Amino acid sequence: MSVYLAKINVAAGVSRLGMGLLLCAAASIAYGNNTLSKIRDTKTITIAYRDASLPFSFLDGDKKPIGYAIDLCLKIADAVKSQLKLSQLDIVYLPVTSDNRMQMITDGKADMECGSTANTAARRKLVDFTIPHFITAARMLVRTDSGIKNWPDLRNKKVVATKGTVNMQTLNERGQVRSLNLTTLEGRDHNDSFRMLETRAADAFATDDVLLYGLRATAKDPSAYAVVGDPLSTSAYAIMMRKNDATFKAMVDREMARIIQDGEIYKMYAKWFLNPISAKNNMNMNMPMNFLLKDSFQYPSDKVSD
Repeated sequence: MSVYLAKINVAAGVSRLGMGLLLCAAASIAYGNNTLSKIRDTKTITIAYRDASLPFSFLDGDKKPIGYAIDLCLKIADAVKSQLKLSQLDIVYLPVTSDNRMQMITDGKADMECGSTANTAARRKLVDFTIPHFITAARMLVRTDSGIKNWPDLRNKKVVATKGTVNMQTLNERGQVRSLNLTTLEGRDHNDSFRMLETRAADAFATDDVLLYGLRATAKDPSAYAVVGDPLSTSAYAIMMRKNDATFKAMVDREMARIIQDGEIYKMYAKWFLNPISAKNNMNMNMPMNFLLKDSFQYPSDKVSD
């Protein structure tokens, strides 16, 4: 069904990705917010992706986008192909960054953004989201020999959070409310924060749990670390689409609901979060589905609490 258009056509000396994006840009101007008409006429759907958002979307050894969110978007593309009764539907993969991902959707250069974008009130003013495929919670990573199980156990301890993240503010607020007498440290980035935990400069590292599970999986001895603590805050990740395109959104919502209600979502989750990822040297996230995501799958909805 899909064709990876980000390869270089050496014989013609032309970038197929560049040609694909040029055609998509022209199509977006012509069709506006009528995504299904554009897809029907061009027989192409454009998927925006992040190249290092493990395990949601990233590049394999052949530089092809793969991941949990990519698998979901390919399912949706299949549903679009079937409903439009197309004999062929090509996939154009458009790489995006955290800075330009929304603009690529609002400008019509991509039909869906498939990665780890949180559905927030501010973003909903500009784009639409389908039913969440992941809910991340702010928790903490600790050494298994620390005895720390929950936030009250941090009394008089040192906790690191990465500079510029909302987790630092939340952590300080929690410490003041519970009079924990925390010493808060700042890491330059997530890797720096994790190093502080590794070297015992910090007793705990607080951030989104999916990031913590990923860092633990890359440690020399993953069993030496544990993700613990009740959620401080939560964010719902969902596929992003253009705003005010009700017909396309309804189709995406229906397929997401079907994937969840038919139980396919649990197999897809297990593939990326509970089993070795061959494209990443068999790294295993070992991240059980949290109760928040399980509960959300009981009654699938695109409505989230902010």
